[in-house]
Order: sequence, then structure tokens, then C-alpha cells
Amino acid sequence: MASAPASKYNSHSLENESIKRTSRDGVNRDLSEAVPRLPGETRITDKEVIYICPFNGPIKGRVYITNYRLYLRSLETPIFAFLNEEKFNVDGWMVYNPVEEYRRQGLPNHHWRISFINKCYELCDTYPALLVVPYRASDDDLRRVATFRSRNRIPVLSWIHPENKTVIVRCSQPLVGMSGKRNKDDEKYLDVIRETNRQISKLTIYDARPNVNAVANKATGGGYESDDAYHNTELFFLDIHNIHVMRESLKKVKDIVYPNVEESHWLSSLESTHWLEHIKLVLTGAIQVADKVSSGKSSVLVHCSDGWDRTAQLTSLAMLMLDSFYRSIEGFEILVQKEWISFGHKFASRIGHGDKNHADADRSPIFLQFIDCVWQMSKQFPTAFEFNERFLITILDHLYSCRFGTFLYNCESAREKQKVTERTVSLWSLINSNKDTYKNPFYTKEINRVLYPVASMRHLELWVNYYIRWNPRIKQQQPNPVEQRYVELLALRDEYIQRLEELQLASSAKLSDPSTSPSGPAQMMPHVHTHF
Repeated sequence: MASAPASKYNSHSLENESIKRTSRDGVNRDLSEAVPRLPGETRITDKEVIYICPFNGPIKGRVYITNYRLYLRSLETPIFAFLNEEKFNVDGWMVYNPVEEYRRQGLPNHHWRISFINKCYELCDTYPALLVVPYRASDDDLRRVATFRSRNRIPVLSWIHPENKTVIVRCSQPLVGMSGKRNKDDEKYLDVIRETNRQISKLTIYDARPNVNAVANKATGGGYESDDAYHNTELFFLDIHNIHVMRESLKKVKDIVYPNVEESHWLSSLESTHWLEHIKLVLTGAIQVADKVSSGKSSVLVHCSDGWDRTAQLTSLAMLMLDSFYRSIEGFEILVQKEWISFGHKFASRIGHGDKNHADADRSPIFLQFIDCVWQMSKQFPTAFEFNERFLITILDHLYSCRFGTFLYNCESAREKQKVTERTVSLWSLINSNKDTYKNPFYTKEINRVLYPVASMRHLELWVNYYIRWNPRIKQQQPNPVEQRYVELLALRDEYIQRLEELQLASSAKLSDPSTSPSGPAQMMPHVHTHF
């Protein structure tokens, strides 16, 4: 990851005319505790109001309106208002370098090459500029294949197994239609992908959709790979529902946690949302992908309809299970940049950035669902991830905040056109400037361990610290005392190691000084005492 120049972070009071003081956290505040503001944020107006709080009833306060947000400050009782005030210094936009990531995976090699066919986004405007494709497939082959794939999203490599060389490939649905159209170039291309590993006889295709939905998509020109056309493949449907089902499911979750949580019918109410059911299906699909690749039995091709929602969920979760690098803070940032941001998940459409139409049918919590799945995995494998829960919540908070440019717009080509890296700061700048805040103290680095979470309803739970954290009646989970003590012991260990190194350096300096050289063998042993 490289960086480009950008301004330093600072904060100012919304009350420019008031007397200011600097608090311990470095954020400027006035003596009347006016609301701090972010760089570029200006106050438009403020007014005393009475807020009808769903938890505490009517509350008298003052609402501040800026060019970025509304901020309500109570005059009577504390009200939580969202403002992330972390003070951080950035040297610029943290840029994902795809070439570095592909080199880490040992690419290119004699079976796979990096193609620049999409460097101007002419082949597919929702794909990244650089694509990894089979060495035997020419750019002309790729153009012909693109005509038979929805949105021109051809099959390209996401990940290659370092030992057995099976791969995860992603794309969109084939344009089969009701008449069952065929495309010889597409069929041959999938066979070329299969033949990049001579040890396997079939290419496994995981279609994320329910079978009935894939069949229905034929009516709109889509479809799936049939056995009679794609001879050396096997096809499985994963029964993951579409964006509309997921949106309605999350709405039901909101209804059972806001403004009140009905304890007496909690389990039945939660079950009626089907949210954990959907989490289970996504995890189950990713486990199947990971297991097929890890076993070396087959390479895998993953797609849904257009290849930017369920496909991203499955490929990124499978890669998280297979590759321990992605379980580090840096690795997870690269995973999100690569499989979600660069490969064109429609963040602007799915989140509704800058769109006042809250009933927009394109909105859906697909990325939230992915992060929820990661959280479920972190609960089952508490030592496998370098990052903690706060890391995941911070990502989700800024998915919606628009404070950073990381999740703005729908694809890489749109971000380049809008010069996002020049005009905004990356979320990863905030996180990487204070990594200790987001580190899991129990993390144990393991290179070749594959994680297989249990995707059973008995092992899945609602993420209370995220979905119900705003409700004052729900007691927030306090920091784990075992975790706190472990952090203290780690700090103590680091302190002792530092002291030991200092003593060893001092001892070495003494021994190298001729004027203080010991005269006898007994004096050659330095007396270094530590608390170990």
C-alpha cells in the first residue's frame, strides 16, 4: 500500500466566535462544550428544540446543522450523537496495489498472466483495471467471452492455492436466455481455466442463487451453465437469496431491536427475521468453496447474477478461511479493497450515499452481512484474527458516514473519474495510524491453518454490540477482564524485553571498551538480571 500527499487532520469548534481550549484528546472545544467539527465541516445554523427520544421521552436540547450532519446536544441529560473524533495524522490515501498482492500469491506464472485489456475500463466498466486471466487466453478471446457474460464480467482469478494450485475464479452469469443460447468461446474459456491445473478433471461452479431464481433469470436473458454445454464442469446452487430479501430481513431486525427489545418473545422474534438463516447460508456456501479448493479436488468458479453482491461475499469469505494473511489488519484491508471495492460492489447504490430516496430498491445490506459473517468467525476462532470487534464496527460506521472516500461510488472507474484519491482520505489511514486500538490481544499467527466455522444456527448469534448498541436499556458488554489482564501482561512483557535489550547493549559496550576489559575468565560473564 502506497500513499499520496494529503493534509493533516485537525478539529475545530462549531462555535467559531467562542473561547476555545484543547482537550486531552487533541480536539479543540470551546468553554461551553460546543460540538467539535471535522476538517471542511462548517456550521450552517443551530436552534433549541425538543427531541422526542424513543427511549427517554421529550428532551430539551440544541440541534447543530452543518454541511455534513445534524448533531443534537441535550441541555438536560446526555444523548449519544454519532461523531467519530479520533485524531489522526495521515500522509495521504492508502492505495491498494493489485500487482503487489498478485505477486504475494506467486502471480503471474506460466499458467496465469496479468492482462491490461481493461486498463481504460473498455472491456468492463465495473471491473478493476488489471485482471488475472489464463495464459492461454488471448485478449481477443476475452472480448468474445465478455459478450456472453452479464455486464461483461468475465471469469477472472481471485485467489490461487500456494501448494495444490487450484484457484477461485469469479464472474457473472452467462447470457443463456430462454432459448438456451450457447457460446463456444465461453465454453472453451472455462475449459482453459480448468486445464491450468492438470491434476483436476472438472471445474466446480458455485451459483450463489437458489435454483428457481437462476431458472427465472433466463426470462431476462440470464441463466446458468448447463451440463450439456459445459462438459467438464459440475454445478451447485447455494440458495442464497437476492438483495431484496436481505433488505427486508434487516428491516425486521431493526423492528425487533428499536425502539424496544421485547424480551418475552425475543427468540421467536429473532427467528422471524431470518437474518441468522441468511448468515448461515452465506457461511455454508463459503465453506464449500474453501473446502473444494483446500482439498485440491477442483478449481472453483463463483457467480450470482451480476457478480458484485453474493459473489463478493463468497469469494472474500472463502479467501479469509483459506489464507491467514487476510486475517491480519493489513490483509483484511487488502481483501476488502480487492474483492469488494476494486471488483465493483455497488456501494453507492447499496448504501444510498447522497440519495434521499430511502425506498430505493437497489439498497441492500450485502457488505454489512459479510462483516457480520466475519464477526461470527472471529467468535468461533478467537485467536485467528489480528483485528478485534472495534475494527469491524469502525469499518461499518464509516461505510455509512461518508467521512472517507473508501466506500464512495460504485466502481473503480467512477472513483478515478471523480478523483476520489485526490479529494478524500482513506479509512485505512485512520485505522493504520493507531493499529493498537484495533488489535486482538489473543491473536496467534498461523501460516497454513484453514478455518472451517460451524455454520449451524446453534453456533450463530445476533451481533448485539453492533445492532443494539444504541439502546440505553441494553447493558453494553464491558471489556472482558481476561482480555484486559492479558493486554496488561503483554505490555509488561514488552517492557521487560526492552529493559533486557538495553542491559545487553550496555554490557556489550563495556566488553568492547579495552579500558574496562575483564582480566579473568570469571569476569567475562556479564551479570544481567531481569524479572523473567
